[in-house]
Amino acid sequence: MDRALFAAASGMAAQQRNLDTIADNLANAGVVGFKGSAQIFAELIAPGGAGLGTVALGSRVLFAQGKLARSAGPFDLAIDGPGFFTVLDGHGRRLYTRDGAFSRSADGTLRNAADYRLASIAIPSDALSVTVAADGSVRASFAAGARTLGRIRLAEFPAPEHLRALEGAVFEATSASGRAKDVVAGSQDGPKLHFGMLEESNVTIIDAMMQILTAQRAYEANAKGVQAADEMLRIANNLQRG
Repeated sequence: MDRALFAAASGMAAQQRNLDTIADNLANAGVVGFKGSAQIFAELIAPGGAGLGTVALGSRVLFAQGKLARSAGPFDLAIDGPGFFTVLDGHGRRLYTRDGAFSRSADGTLRNAADYRLASIAIPSDALSVTVAADGSVRASFAAGARTLGRIRLAEFPAPEHLRALEGAVFEATSASGRAKDVVAGSQDGPKLHFGMLEESNVTIIDAMMQILTAQRAYEANAKGVQAADEMLRIANNLQRG
């Protein structure tokens, strides 16, 4: 009976973690480039081989492609395929994101809403217009003509599922994710850049609501298991007293 109580209680705890993860996904469903997460569960096994319950091992990020949508920003970019934009924070730390909602700052650098700077590219103040090709080439027109300013390179990882998720749609490399590898966009089988578009979150509200319903039912089933085990313990205690 103690084993049944523990198994049901561990299931409740695991489903609570699952609900928290789904709620976080829903809260960020409108964030550009956000990638949803899913909990990883495992069965607890006793030394004799019997199951003891369920444990949540943590969450993993799901890097499924989000929908690409037209945007109004003059410097917006979307990645079609794998890879990340490399951005730098105020301390020069390299971070990685799929959020391509950039704007030009006073020094000509392209920055996102968190003030992270897009690496290796700057737009001169006298540029009249800017375009970005599928291979990341940045070309600007000036009063005296047009010229190429540079190329936006993307970063890929051997194990992106092990990146550390920070705020919003920003990630940090870890030893498990491996080191970032620079990738030139635009190849036949590689990622491509779309200028004037943004990648929406890969979290869909309908799917998340269905996941919540499933998790709630699993939580309720485990709660009934706790109640049943508690009732059996109460009956056993009463029999011993009698």
